[in-house]
Amino acid sequence: MSWQSLTTFSRNNRRLILILIMSHLLWCVAVLGLWSFGQLVTSTSLWWPALFLFLQLYGAAQLLLPALLLHPERRERGFYLMWGLLLGVAVWLINLWAPDERGLPWLMILKSGLLLLVATFVGAVLARYVRRLWELLPVCLVMSLADFASWSAGPTAGFARQIESYYRKPVGPPPLVDMVLIKLTLPGASSLVPVFGISDWIMVAFFSMVASRHVINDNLLRAPGLTLARYGRFGCYLPVAVVALLSAILLAQVSGRFVPVLPVIALVMLLWYSLKLLFVASRR
Repeated sequence: MSWQSLTTFSRNNRRLILILIMSHLLWCVAVLGLWSFGQLVTSTSLWWPALFLFLQLYGAAQLLLPALLLHPERRERGFYLMWGLLLGVAVWLINLWAPDERGLPWLMILKSGLLLLVATFVGAVLARYVRRLWELLPVCLVMSLADFASWSAGPTAGFARQIESYYRKPVGPPPLVDMVLIKLTLPGASSLVPVFGISDWIMVAFFSMVASRHVINDNLLRAPGLTLARYGRFGCYLPVAVVALLSAILLAQVSGRFVPVLPVIALVMLLWYSLKLLFVASRR
């Protein structure tokens, strides 16, 4: 295996990767502006946090569009191992740069942008292995059972307690799991707050890529994401998986309890694909 085969991409993919990086940086700038505006909001209405979360996730959804155009390239296992390691080191280094980032919202936003970028790449790679749509059924089942078991009596339960304890009374360094939590801004908050984990966005990207490759329109704003991506129409993409993620987050905010996100996303996506396939079958 040559070094060139591990590091080179096609010209089209190089351009798209550059667009992805620049888009994530623009998202970071937009979130920083929203955080600044949020310092002026004094209302206690629940609509403000919902609006802030929607705007940030809606913006993040647009970041998926260039990834829909990535052309699959034949790669060996070493390619994925090397780039997975490099991206993991990048996440570790940005946390090592300033492990206690309280008072530095721009750095927290930059971390979140990097995590979203990494998750998008991982989701795009995983989607390549779904050759038939029915294969999503075991994927969703295993994903839901694993996340629910981890939430009820596994590591996720312990991580949730650690994060809640740290952000209620931030003393000492943050827990290790904080490294892979995506933080967003909420109105009136002096700092960003952890909202969901990198695995949740991996599955959002995964379902969006699968829908695109199997020619199923998952966009709630009419036009398929692949069509929008080809014509550069940003701002018109709201995939079902993002809405499912937002619903799970809002449910957790309203109930005040930790809600496992992956089962919610899996259930919503299975229902969506089932309804779409039934609709197509009924029109034949």
